[in-house]
Amino acid sequence: MRETLLFGFHAIACLQFAFAVFYDYTYVVIPKGVGRNHGAYGGKFKFLTFWDGIVQSVFFLICMLNDVYGTNKSNPKKTPFIRRLKDYYHATLSFPVAMFVGVTFWSLMFVDRELVLPKALDPYFPGWLNHLMHTMIMVTTILEMVIAPRQYPTRGQGLAGNLTFMLIYLVWMQIIYMKSGIWVYPVMEVLTIPLRIAFITVLLFFTIILYFTGETLNHLIWGNIRKTLSKVGKKNKSK
Repeated sequence: MRETLLFGFHAIACLQFAFAVFYDYTYVVIPKGVGRNHGAYGGKFKFLTFWDGIVQSVFFLICMLNDVYGTNKSNPKKTPFIRRLKDYYHATLSFPVAMFVGVTFWSLMFVDRELVLPKALDPYFPGWLNHLMHTMIMVTTILEMVIAPRQYPTRGQGLAGNLTFMLIYLVWMQIIYMKSGIWVYPVMEVLTIPLRIAFITVLLFFTIILYFTGETLNHLIWGNIRKTLSKVGKKNKSK
């Protein structure tokens, strides 16, 4: 029963993010006069939100494959490759990137929505799509943390994967600016070069904090369960 519910949750999450990416790419067309950065070099792939939609779609597809061919046990005797991939992917990309996108987006929306999602875009970018891409990403990744166990990679491996992803995006964002003369996010345009560097540095540091947050939450939720299972296993062996 539990495995069926897990598969159902993973399937719904995968489909909703895949649909959000498809709808955004196919049907959300922003006129140049409304949002000049939307029609610039890079298309939809300019935005970290779009990248994250793909990241979450792929992650929950991996979860579905793990439900069928892998294992969701807290402490398996032999961990299949698909389970190791799922655990690493969630630790380094799915959780920290989803939380980064959601927290930064809604924080900037609270300060000044014109910095991230100007009101002029409302007729073209539906509210339901906004919540799928910026709210549900946080909800589903936290739910996944709570309902399914995972084994975190070493900190070196985890942080390396997470920071590599973020640095690739930052380089891509710089390439877009060099090609089009337009910053992906309006907030970058109002900052001086020193403030821009400081802003990016703070965001990278925030990414690291989110990685450790995920690691800590996983330990709080599943650490005691693993200890209990380990003790039970030792007692059974002694008998």
